[in-house]
Formats: sequence, C-alpha cells, structure tokens
Amino acid sequence: MTDFDSDRAWRLHPQVAVRPEPFGALLYHFGTRKLSFVKDRTLLEIVRSLEEQPSARSAVEAAGVAPAAVEKYLGAVGTLADSTMVVQRTPS
Repeated sequence: MTDFDSDRAWRLHPQVAVRPEPFGALLYHFGTRKLSFVKDRTLLEIVRSLEEQPSARSAVEAAGVAPAAVEKYLGAVGTLADSTMVVQRTPS
C-alpha cells in the first residue's frame, strides 16, 4: 500500500497504457502485468489529467466532481496508487 496523499502531485505510471472503452477504460501496467478497469468516465478524465494538475485533489475538482463525491473519487485514485497504476510525481 502507498501513502496516498491527495494534496500531492500524481501521474500515470510510465509503463501504464490506457485503452478507452465504452464503459470507461482499461489500464494495463506492462511492468507488473496488472489490469485495472476504470468503470467511470469521470474517473478516466481525472486519471488522464493528473499530469497537468498540481495535486490529485485539483484533478478531481477540475473534473467538476460535486463536493459530496470528492472523497469517493480520491479513494479511487488512491486505489490506483496502491496498484502502482498512478505514482507520485517528483519535482522536475
């Protein structure tokens, strides 16, 4: 398990491929050979925007998530972090 901090910068792991699907997307990690299903288009938008946002929380807010659902989406990003589909960004 990672120490997921929603106020830090995150991004897709460089070895993760995203394949859009009608239900959302498939994420495949070529390093670990893990497959994750993203069954929500909003979550897909959040995951794709992580690289451009200063934090995971900012990515959720930029996707227009209602305040009552923010923790749900942050939990989903945290789950993706636990499986190393998303990783913390280091300052460049």
